Amino acid sequence: MSKFINVILMAGFASATLFAVAQQPTPTIKTVPIKQTNAASGQQMYVTYCAACHGTDARGNGPAASALKIPPTDLTLLGQRNNGIFPSAHVSAVLEFGTNTPAHGSVDMPVWGTLMSSLSPASRDSRAEVNQRINNLTNYLKQLQR
Repeated sequence: MSKFINVILMAGFASATLFAVAQQPTPTIKTVPIKQTNAASGQQMYVTYCAACHGTDARGNGPAASALKIPPTDLTLLGQRNNGIFPSAHVSAVLEFGTNTPAHGSVDMPVWGTLMSSLSPASRDSRAEVNQRINNLTNYLKQLQR
């Protein structure tokens, strides 16, 4: 009889625990409009646009990381994961056009090229500015490699 009571108590405890976990709110990411930054500063753009997910140290531990389906990439290991060569063209393409890799899903990683072009839509040099931003952000990420 004592064994039966222990089983019932354990089942009740497990059910209560599962119910409590299920009641916790799912973390969400607050979306805000893109902020103007200095196009010449890769660091400023990184802190403003990327650090929320990838972390201030670029290791994938930003405050919004827990709300993502899959943890953000550790950006300090891009070169190491590419046989010691920083994949500048790939990083620039991801920033410009986005990615459909499973690590980002379809909506977690913003398409920065489109967002950056919205910073100066009336400018005749908008495309050149987007290219400058992507180049400077890519170069900043290259400096962060371990």
